Order: sequence, then C-alpha cells, then structure tokens
Amino acid sequence: MHAGDEEVNDSPIEQNQLSVGSISAQIIVLPLGKLMAATLPSKPIRVPLTKWTFSMNPGPFNLKEHVLITIFANCGAGEKHRNLFILFDEIQLLGYGWAGLFRKYLVDSPFMWWPANLVQVSLFRALHEKEKRPKGGLTRLQFFFMVFASSFAYYVVPGYLFPTLSALSFVCWIWKNSVTAQQIGAGLNGLGIGSFGLDWSTVASFLGSPLASPVFAIINVLAGFILNLYVLVPIAYWTNTYEAKRFPIFSSHTFDSTGQPYNISRILNEATFDLDHDAFNSYSKLYLSPFFAFNYGLSFATLTATISHVALFDGSDIWQMWKRTTSAARDKFADVHTRLMKKHYEAVPQWWFHIILVATVALSIYACEGFDKQLQLPWPLANVAFKTYGYISMSQALSFLADFKLGHYMKIPPKSMFLVQLIGTVVASSVYFGTAWWLLTSVEHICDPSALPEGSPWTCPGDDVFYSASIIWGIVGTGNMPPARAVHYLSWAAVGIFFNYYVYRRFKGWWARHTYILSAALDAGVAFMGVFLFLTLQSYDIFGPHWWGLDSTDHCPLATCPTAPGIVIEGCPVF
Repeated sequence: MHAGDEEVNDSPIEQNQLSVGSISAQIIVLPLGKLMAATLPSKPIRVPLTKWTFSMNPGPFNLKEHVLITIFANCGAGEKHRNLFILFDEIQLLGYGWAGLFRKYLVDSPFMWWPANLVQVSLFRALHEKEKRPKGGLTRLQFFFMVFASSFAYYVVPGYLFPTLSALSFVCWIWKNSVTAQQIGAGLNGLGIGSFGLDWSTVASFLGSPLASPVFAIINVLAGFILNLYVLVPIAYWTNTYEAKRFPIFSSHTFDSTGQPYNISRILNEATFDLDHDAFNSYSKLYLSPFFAFNYGLSFATLTATISHVALFDGSDIWQMWKRTTSAARDKFADVHTRLMKKHYEAVPQWWFHIILVATVALSIYACEGFDKQLQLPWPLANVAFKTYGYISMSQALSFLADFKLGHYMKIPPKSMFLVQLIGTVVASSVYFGTAWWLLTSVEHICDPSALPEGSPWTCPGDDVFYSASIIWGIVGTGNMPPARAVHYLSWAAVGIFFNYYVYRRFKGWWARHTYILSAALDAGVAFMGVFLFLTLQSYDIFGPHWWGLDSTDHCPLATCPTAPGIVIEGCPVF
C-alpha cells in the first residue's frame, strides 16, 4: 500500500522528482485486491476474549475499498521535512487537525472544487466501470494502459540512458564559450530561453501535472514567472545591483563577498550553535543570487497579496458562503454529493479533530521549548522548526483536505475516512523517516553533486534550498524558493496551455474523455520505471553507459559563472 509513498519519498532528493501522488499505489492495489478477494478465506475470525468477529475476505474487492487504500497511500505522498525532527508524526497530525477545522468550508461546499482530484476520479472510473468500446476507438481503460506502457518504456531513456533529455538548452551548445549566452539559455541554472525537456518528470515533477491545472491558473503562474525571471532578474543582474555580477544569475546557494560558497563554519560557534559576531564581521556578509533574492522578496509579498486579492475579489462570495454554510439552509446550500453523504453516512464529530489539534499544539510547544532550546532563535534549527510547524503543517492540511474531497466525490463514509487517514498518517511518516535514513546511509556522497558519479540523480535540489534557508533566516537574518528551474516552468506551461486551451477548444469531446486519464497514465509510467531503475540498477551504483548524454545537467557549465572583474571561480573565465 505504500508503493506510492516510497517512490515519492525519494523524489525531493533527485534532480527531477517523481511527482505522482498516489497514482502508482492506485494501480498496484487493484490486482492485489482482486487476488486477495479470490484467495483469502471468508470464514469469520473471533477476537480473543471478545464477541467481535471479522473476516479477512468480506467479499469482492470494490471501488470504495480501492479508494480508501489509495487515500491511505496519499497520506505519504508529498514532500516532507519531518525527517529533520524526532516528532515527525506530530507535524503530520498537526496538519490533520487544521484540515478538520476547515473541512466544512473547503470540502462540503459545492463552490470548492479540486481539479487535481479529477485525475484520480477518472482513473477510478476507468478501472472499475464497465465500458463498451466505441467503434474505431478505445475504452478509457485501454487508452490508459496504452499510454502507461508507452510512458513506462520511454522513461528508461531520460531516466537512465540519456538524462540530458530532461533539460535541452541549444543556446549553450551553440555558444559554448560565452558566459552571457549560457546564462540566457541554460534551463537549469539560467533564464532558460529556448530550453525544453523531453521528459514527463521535467514537465510535472515540481509543479504537478499541467493537464490537471485550469488554463487561467497556468497563465497566472507563467505571468509571474516571466515578470520575475525575464524582467526583474536581468535588470538587477546586468545593472550590477548589490554587486550581483559577483555571483551566478540563478542559484539557490549562499555566497561570500568574493563569490565563493559561504563557509558557515567560519561564523558559527560550534559549541553553542550561535552566531559569532566578531567572526562574521571579519569574514563576510551573506549574499544571494539575484533570482534567489527576488524569489524571497516576492514570496513575502505573495503572503499579503493573497489576503488582499481574496478580500477584494472573493470577499463577498466567501462571506455569503460562510453565512449559508452556518445557517439552517444547509440542505439548499449543499450540492448532490453533500446531500447524498448526509443521507447515507454519519458525519465525523468535529470534536475529534479538536482533540487532535489541541494535543499536537501542546506537543509542538513542548518540542520547541525542549531540546536545550535548540529550536529557538538565533540557532538555524529555529528557522527549520518555524517553517515546518507553519508552512509544512499548512501544506499537509491542504493535502488532507484534498483527500477529504476525493472521499467526498467517491461517497466514502466519513468515519472510515477519518480512521484510514489517521492510521495512514502515522505509518507514512514512519516509513518516510526510515526511507530517508536508509538513503542517507546507503547512497555514497548523496546531495554532493561534485562527488557523485556521472549520471547519479541524487543531487537534492529541495534540501539544498532548505539548508540555505536555515542559514539565511536562522543565523544571519531575523524560505521558500522552489527547486524548480526555468526549464520546468516553461515545459509545464507549454504542455498545459496546449492541452487545456488548444485541445480543449478544438477537440472538446476528446479532452473531456481522455485528458485526466492521460495525466494519470503518464505519471504512473514514469513512477514505475523510476522505481524499477532505482531498485535494480541505481541502488547498486550501476548507471548508464558513459557518454555525453549521461550528464543530468543541461551542458551549460558557464551559466553559474560570475561576470564581475577579478572574481576567481574554478572552471570559470576571469573577467
């Protein structure tokens, strides 16, 4: 049941993470469930010293069981930073408590629809509903397996034999000796003009499947990306604002005044983990690349802009929805899904979630006050703790709410949902922690790109950002730059606009029937081949044949070079 959990666990550590949610578990569970239904004994088993009985085979494997098992796997499908804490289960349960508070407004409300859930709903229907094959066409299930097989077979090329396909930057290949050209054309460490990827994990790894995103949302993200990377960053860099030319134009690392990587050991008191002010003043201020700096600033602006936007454009609707939801006219307010759920199933008492939330908040306070105050400022772990308890718990709450909505669409009993998510949360966190520990102890030079063998995917882009954030805000300052690069944004937007605008307008019938199934099949094929490659080859340090295309970079080595006069960086020209 945790196949989906395991493969997503590894993904923040890889160059291109496998963003598949629980699609893989959704597929694996079906044949296993049918096999167990056909072979397990149906004879009732009594619990010792009680009158309770249960059966290992209550009947044919059905849709609701399939959904519950998938939601169980969903509890572990997502990026987690809880491997940094002993109380990693607590962070998950904190998010679960928040989700319970907002369930009425974000799940029961007919105004709240979750596009990403429609991929799983479509796949469930394709797997369980009998469908007559249209003349000259394919059923949805046949279409799914055709695309799945193609995606599975193809991913061996970018995932093992030809990793360079993940980020093709032709500008760099034409101007091999030009720093400026490579800064402009690099898809991984530059502006990405002209770059693209022939790899579904490049398209969907960091931003989710573009096929499940509304076109207005894609255009919104693309507009922000263009403003940031193609307007603000070039102006700041080529006008040398705050000595920007001393550093790469695009990097998530931290630097000193000479353009070298910031040596944290020179300013940190190793005995107390405090900032040594004298050492800091004699060494260097901390510098960021232009893109990293703008991303932080815009991230902070986004927080207040979100509140302003919602208040101005959606405030009236939210207020009316709140009044209707809390009024006696709930039956008129509810959609068909909510009315059916209320008619057939008993709701989960709200106080169940209140108990979880109060207990986890109390444990959080205890954790932050304990550990010899190491989770308090000015120590770097304080930033990690704040981000985990704040942002990560919120992110997990949204993930749980998405699962609630999936159960809502599929008519799953609320109390069964509660039990499955609660147990799945604890199990998934433990499995994730064990998997992360295993990788850190078994993969040599993990997260050190300079020491990893050519073709190794274990570059840890997400953890690199998280480490830089702990330095910036935990030691020197009072984060959240995504590890996605230009090629990821451009590829994601191109595919999303093509399918959700062009295909939708020209072939609306085909789009409605196949788009979500296509998304699920592409995700699943990449996920299964990615796990297969790791378990059979990469975990034994067996990588593809040594050649030019084995490099997982975009062959733009000069894109990370500074252009300020006199800055000496290994492998870069000195201006």
